[in-house]
Amino acid sequence: MKLVRYGKAGEEKPGLIDDEGNLRDLSKKVKDITGDTLDAKTLKMLRELNPKKLKKVEGKQRFGPCVGNIGKFLCIGLNYSDHAAETGAAIPEHPILFFKANSAVQGANDPVYLPRNSKKGDWEVELGVVIGRKCKYVTKEKALNYVAGYCVVNDVSEREFQTELTGQWTKGKSCDTFGPTGPWLVTKDEVKDPQSLDMWLDVNGKRMQTGSTKTMIFTVAEIIEHLSQLMTLHPGDVISTGTPPGVGLGMKPKPVFLKEGDVMELGIEGLGQQKQKVRRDK
Repeated sequence: MKLVRYGKAGEEKPGLIDDEGNLRDLSKKVKDITGDTLDAKTLKMLRELNPKKLKKVEGKQRFGPCVGNIGKFLCIGLNYSDHAAETGAAIPEHPILFFKANSAVQGANDPVYLPRNSKKGDWEVELGVVIGRKCKYVTKEKALNYVAGYCVVNDVSEREFQTELTGQWTKGKSCDTFGPTGPWLVTKDEVKDPQSLDMWLDVNGKRMQTGSTKTMIFTVAEIIEHLSQLMTLHPGDVISTGTPPGVGLGMKPKPVFLKEGDVMELGIEGLGQQKQKVRRDK
């Protein structure tokens, strides 16, 4: 099941994508797609609906973030062995954790704005994991039982802010518009193995990232286990699980960074695609 939030920013309505690719309205069934509607009972109710009896939404629609009112946006750094190699970083002993501000979250195809002083904007296609049940002190064997679904995330980064300003990585990860999420949330029953998904990202039509979740250092289950020992995960929390090689920072012979007018296109097998035009904040 593919769940979406469509409409103007801040006024999104809940919907689903049927088997023919049509957008169907869910407003009479749920108020929104949030942590409050990702419990097993509600998802079962939605799954049992006959999409053809739901109102078909005509015309081209904007898709907002596929999860509304995200509680925590947790991100895992250097979680692909081939990405760590391209940056010359050591393989971490434990998952590297940083947060992305909720104010960075936006729709999958909304423009990305580089901050006024940005010089080193970068791209990162990532698998997003959406929590569906309150989760604390779980084991990796049971961790996936707490997942509502998966989505595409572009962990847009500003490398100077991230590594050259005194402080934490969060500075370079939390700029406004740096968290395109969606276009839809694919429920976990449609993702047989989150550790076997191909992923890619193009900039201006040129393939920059080609990878697979197979090369994750820490699996989705291991990440959830680790985080749940540190804090309670709640329904609607999103975990962005790291990126494969091909980021601008790792380009040889010298890094390549985003500039105004660039277009990023990215996707993950079975989870949909995103497209963002890069603009500069005034």
